Amino acid sequence: MADSNNLSNLNSIDLSSPDIPTSVSLLKQACMECGFFYVTNHGVSQEFMDQVFSESKKFFHLPLEEKMKLLRNQKHRGYTPILDELLDPVNQLQGDHKEGFYIGIELPEDDPDAQRTFYGPNLWPDSDILPEWRQTMEKYHQEALEVVRKTARLIALALDLDFDFFERPQMLGKPIAILRLLHYGGQVSDPTKGLFGAGAHSDYGLITLLATDGVSGLQICKDKDVRPQVWEYVEPVKGAFVVNLGDMLERWSNGIFRSTLHRVLGNGQERYSIPYFVEPSHDCVVECLPTCQSKENPPKFPPIKCESYLLGRYRDTHTDLSTYNEH
Repeated sequence: MADSNNLSNLNSIDLSSPDIPTSVSLLKQACMECGFFYVTNHGVSQEFMDQVFSESKKFFHLPLEEKMKLLRNQKHRGYTPILDELLDPVNQLQGDHKEGFYIGIELPEDDPDAQRTFYGPNLWPDSDILPEWRQTMEKYHQEALEVVRKTARLIALALDLDFDFFERPQMLGKPIAILRLLHYGGQVSDPTKGLFGAGAHSDYGLITLLATDGVSGLQICKDKDVRPQVWEYVEPVKGAFVVNLGDMLERWSNGIFRSTLHRVLGNGQERYSIPYFVEPSHDCVVECLPTCQSKENPPKFPPIKCESYLLGRYRDTHTDLSTYNEH
């Protein structure tokens, strides 16, 4: 059984600090050791974050029949019921004990890019039921993306690249950015019985920005190959986001930066969290960065187009939509 009593001591990066070399150094250390760190002074007010969580709770408190009207569609937008996701099929007896809601970058149907896999119109709750919901989530989507862009500039410097490397049009100039509201209903997890709030996994993409409501539950495993695995809690820090790197950045950096296994254990308390997943554009080719390879350290991964990579990973973890036709 994994040791679940440790607390992880993560680096904290002040995004408002004028001391860029220190920020880059702290971030680089975190990215090489575990791929998890905090960011503070990021520009999103606590008052607004409280509003986002308040609106999220309002949605999840709706009757199930109302939520099911917005069931996740082929564009990967909308509601995902409890047990929909199975992140760790080897160790999970059943799917994750959480429900969620996906919100992507909003594009009208007549926009040429709306036909792309991860673009298009979102699903929204009825404004008569939740009048401020859409406006709040769209504003948060924009503000969170700006935090990611600030963080990506430091990541670029930590990889010995130009600070605006990730801001090019084929990267975060036209990103795939998916906001996901999550609600864990208060079940108690038991790893020995295969019961988890969210099973062990690493994120697929570039960067994940995580906001939490202050309830503990997130754990990371810095070395997935050690037996028994050692799991450490990542404690919520008021006013800070947790940032973690995804498999795509590990691939891009040739394994120098790490994407780390993480999971959520329920402790009997309700828990709300909001991960924000950011990837480059659909057509971006992810291949080893020039600063991360040499004769002694050749590329470990073949090039792959972002869209193809994400679709393959996504289909591995979600229940087929036809499962819910009978509901």
